[in-house]
Amino acid sequence: MTEKISPESPSEDPTENTPEKKRPRGIYLLPNLFTTGCLFAGFYAIVASMNGRFEAAAIAIFIAMVMDGLDGRVARMTNTQSAFGAEYDSLADMVSFGLAPSLVMFQWALFDLGKLGWLAAFIYTAGTALRLARFNTQVATADKRYFQGLASPAAAAVLAGLIWLGQDYQFEGLSIAIIALLITVAMGVLMVSNVRYRSFKDLDLKGKVPFVAVLVVVLVFVLVSIDPPQVLFAVFFFYAVSGPVGTLISLRRRRAERRAQNPPGSHPGD
Repeated sequence: MTEKISPESPSEDPTENTPEKKRPRGIYLLPNLFTTGCLFAGFYAIVASMNGRFEAAAIAIFIAMVMDGLDGRVARMTNTQSAFGAEYDSLADMVSFGLAPSLVMFQWALFDLGKLGWLAAFIYTAGTALRLARFNTQVATADKRYFQGLASPAAAAVLAGLIWLGQDYQFEGLSIAIIALLITVAMGVLMVSNVRYRSFKDLDLKGKVPFVAVLVVVLVFVLVSIDPPQVLFAVFFFYAVSGPVGTLISLRRRRAERRAQNPPGSHPGD
């Protein structure tokens, strides 16, 4: 005889009555605190420039750089990475390294150039937005050792360093305005270029280092403390220039290798 299935018998689908797992709500506090500090420093730089305090605005951008460098490392060290943190960090970078440097530079030197001045500031701002958008779409496939295009914090450091240096040495006049315009446009173009820059993300900060490395770190702090605006501007300016220079050297090297493999007068079939 065929057995009848009682109404109290369990359903054939075991997952039908299984409650869905609820995703934990909330965000990680520690890394997002540093991201908020980065955003606050960038916003403060804009407000300080409106009040004519350009040196404080430049220093605030450098503080934003420090905060931006810490939030990612803290998230990786504490295993608190999240999609929210990545998006929040990108938006904070747009304000602190896109809007803030361009507006501070416009208030400091580009204002006297009229339309050319604010167009140069917009080119830099648009370059930052495009740079961040490209980085977010390629973060899973890009080589971690290199950046494609100049990173927005480094570009912001060049502009902030120039402003701080100009305030310290009282640079004024049309000549400094033209120099500021050229550097602003150049940084915006380098951010969206295909020029490769070392990211230094392959440095192992957790492992042991020689004792000489500690002395080098101390020497770096001493050099920066001697003349912060001059040293910081020089370091980040040479870093920005190192990308195109390295690209030209690599292109010449490839051409030389091709010529060595196929000398003049030879044929591929010989």
